[in-house]
Amino acid sequence: MAKLTVNFTHYDLKQQRAGVTIEITLSAVANVRLMTESNFTLYKQAQKHQFVGGVARKSPIRLSIPQNGHWHVIVDMEGHNGLAQSSIKIVDAVGTPRFQAAS
Repeated sequence: MAKLTVNFTHYDLKQQRAGVTIEITLSAVANVRLMTESNFTLYKQAQKHQFVGGVARKSPIRLSIPQNGHWHVIVDMEGHNGLAQSSIKIVDAVGTPRFQAAS
């Protein structure tokens, strides 16, 4: 099994709900990949995987969690020169629905 040779920065988002928005700030052009736990495992093994995101040419960028689950963000420089510093924050967490009393 092949191992990944590209250096990357990994952010484990743990369990997240669909609709949560993640903001990623970068110091240079880089690849940003939002992926599930199983796709992160495939990524680390240099196998075909799926993700939300791609080449980030502007910073910051925002990505939304598409479905409930365990999520990861990867920032790597594959195909780009140099190194990029990155940071991440949750900017729009999905709130718990508020029930109102009927009159």
